[in-house]
Amino acid sequence: MTAGAGTGGGPDRPPLARLFAIAYRTLIDGLHEALQERGWYDVRPAFGFVLLAAADGPTTATDLATLMGTTKQAASKLVDTMEDAGYVARTVDGPDARRRLVSLTARGRKLLDAVEQIYADLEAGWADVVGAGAVERLRRDLVRILVRDHDGRLPPVRPTW
Repeated sequence: MTAGAGTGGGPDRPPLARLFAIAYRTLIDGLHEALQERGWYDVRPAFGFVLLAAADGPTTATDLATLMGTTKQAASKLVDTMEDAGYVARTVDGPDARRRLVSLTARGRKLLDAVEQIYADLEAGWADVVGAGAVERLRRDLVRILVRDHDGRLPPVRPTW
């Protein structure tokens, strides 16, 4: 189903799901435009899921596949691309050489830092429209809703494909 203005809650009250989808796409498009302006030409949207999954510590291609709802082969191919670009590195996990950990490199952390700064800039643009307080209320309310069924923690970011 496509996200248009036609059905659902009416033109003055579209469903939240539609608004969130439009807002998400707007933010992601703005992010990638800003990344290119800053010289990050090889970044694909799917990289973000790997960056976030590995931000707090090493992960595996199997865990990434589960997170992203893809095959292990597709996740491994994405990791290959990111490794070739220098964003992640694979290391052997202990005595089992088949299990390889995926970790962020310094370049991957630099990219993640750039993403966070760009998101702050994009949010500032929203604050120019509705006010900083409204943006912070939206963030607080969304966190409250999202942690409710996840033991008080935000669930991982997952693709919608």
